[in-house]
Parts: sequence; C-alpha cells; structure tokens
Amino acid sequence: MSNVIPKEKQSAYQRWEMESFGDEPSPRVTEAARTAALGTTAEKERLAQIARKIDEDRAQAHAEGHAAGVAEGRIAGFEEGRIAGLAEGRAQAEQERLLLQQIAETFGTEVARANELIAADMLDLSLDLAKAMLKTALKVRPELIVPIVREAIHYLPTLQQPALLHLHPEDAAIIIEHMGDELNTAGWRLVEDPHMDRGGCRVETASNQVDATAPVRWQRIAAALGKESDWLES
Repeated sequence: MSNVIPKEKQSAYQRWEMESFGDEPSPRVTEAARTAALGTTAEKERLAQIARKIDEDRAQAHAEGHAAGVAEGRIAGFEEGRIAGLAEGRAQAEQERLLLQQIAETFGTEVARANELIAADMLDLSLDLAKAMLKTALKVRPELIVPIVREAIHYLPTLQQPALLHLHPEDAAIIIEHMGDELNTAGWRLVEDPHMDRGGCRVETASNQVDATAPVRWQRIAAALGKESDWLES
C-alpha cells in the first residue's frame, strides 16, 4: 500500500512555508512581544517605586536628622543659657553680698561712732551732774571740808615746819571747831585765804605742797576719766 498522498487530496491543507522577515509577525509572536514589553514596564515601575521609596527614606532620614540636630541644638543652647544664667546670678548675688557687707560695716562703724559720742556725752553729763551735786553738797553740808583736810594732811610723808594749812575763812572756822586741838598739837598753823573756793585746802611745808583745792581736785577726777572739765564752769 502506497503512503504517498495524491495532490488532489491535499486541498484541505496548507503547506508550511517559512515567513519572510518583511512580513507581519504572527499573532503568537506579537503576544509574546507584548508580554515581554509588559514585563519590562512592570519591572521599570517596580524599580521606580524602589527609587521613590529610597528617596522618601532619604528625605525622612534627613528630616529626622535635622529635627534631632535642632533638638540637640536647643538642648545645648538651653544648657549654655542655664550655665550663663547661673554664672550671672552668682555674680549678682556676690555683688549684693559685698554691698550688704559694706553696708553692715558702715553701719557698724556708725554705731560704734554713735556709741562713742553717746558715751562721751553721758560722761560729760555725769561730770556736770557730779560737780553740781558736789557744789550743792558743800553748801548744804559745809562740814564735808573735814575729810578733805584730813586726806590732804595724810598725803605728807613727814611733817616739817613750818606747816601751813590754807583755807577759806568759813572753812577755817569749821576746821578749828572739828580739828583745832589735833592741828595745834601737830604744829599746824591755819592761814585764811578769802580768794580760795570753799570745799578745798592747800597744804604747805618746808619740803612738800599738796593742792587739795576744789578746782584742782575736780580736774584730777575729770582727767582720770579722760575729760577736761573746769570747776568754775556751771
């Protein structure tokens, strides 16, 4: 049996012939090319998305870094401002402390000076009062001349003649009344001196002299207190 198909029986089939390069591509080829093109476009879109993601991440990182830098700058600026403020506050406090110390020292000096002035004034007042009281006492109690004369006589280490006791005439009368016999026995001679103030006496011997007059005794008292005071001043 022959396997050859007669030509007339081949009408229902087409022979395959290789297409030329100038002819239109077959649908199968076109579909494959379209699929390849779509794949390339999707890949490009994916790559573009990745690039955008990278740009977004870079921008976010830049923003976060900038914000962190600003925050650190603010913190650093706050710390510098705090330190500067503390230093300024300490300096101002030190100035105020020195000012208060100066005021306290000045106040202390003024208080001490005022105390000195008050003490001096009080001493002057005390001396004036004592002098006035003494003068009044001598007028009220003239016999106070007796202890003054005794004290003046006792100042003498030895009694050498002539021994003179100078007194105001009124005081001399009182001394004669209270000490006349004692003075005569010791060899004293009374000398009345109207120019002397009452309340004092002056003792003279051959080698010694004791001035116990009221003005001199008062000046000694004032000098012992560091003051100058005249008995005649009221």
